[in-house]
Amino acid sequence: MEKKITIYGALGSGSVPVEAALTLIGLPFEVIEAPTWEGEAEQAKVAGVNPLKQIPALILPGGEIVTESGAILTWLSDRHPDALLGPPLGDPRRAQFLRWMTFIPASIYSMFWVRDEPSRLAGPDPEAQARVKAATAERIADCWAMMDAQVTPGRYILGDELTVLDLYVTVVSRWGPGRNRFYREAPKMTPVVKRVDADPRLKGFWDERFPFEAGWER
Repeated sequence: MEKKITIYGALGSGSVPVEAALTLIGLPFEVIEAPTWEGEAEQAKVAGVNPLKQIPALILPGGEIVTESGAILTWLSDRHPDALLGPPLGDPRRAQFLRWMTFIPASIYSMFWVRDEPSRLAGPDPEAQARVKAATAERIADCWAMMDAQVTPGRYILGDELTVLDLYVTVVSRWGPGRNRFYREAPKMTPVVKRVDADPRLKGFWDERFPFEAGWER
């Protein structure tokens, strides 16, 4: 029996695009739920795997640990080329694939370290925290707009094949400031994320790991 990959993750979190990729590849995996933003007990679950106490974190069947969502997704696409979830070395799309797979965590995902707990930078003042949250929302929106202006999607961001980049954008665009703002800022990528939302191969997965509840687009 094939040994499973272990993922430390949580509903609606940065582990979800990784779990979606594993679902499409068809690899067995198990999730250890660890919503680290809920406090020290959840962070303690992850501390032995990732000293930053952040998710996602993978333990591969051989015991190797891999963290950082962009790195995990890129590694999965390279490790399983038959799944066609990323352009291989030598593909003319490879440079832009790496560019955007790095851009999302560096410029957008990183903002949520502040948004989830604005006191980290703003201190205890509620008004200062509100200003930080507003500023990070604008920064995220600006980054989506900048990315949208520089891509030329087909059915998906890099052309006519779904890649892990599409999964990444689809999940992260559901976080604050919300999908409706994303639609306004990123009109070229909007049909792409809606297509991934509706992918029949992922219907059961979305229902379980990031359900489309009433008002989810905000």
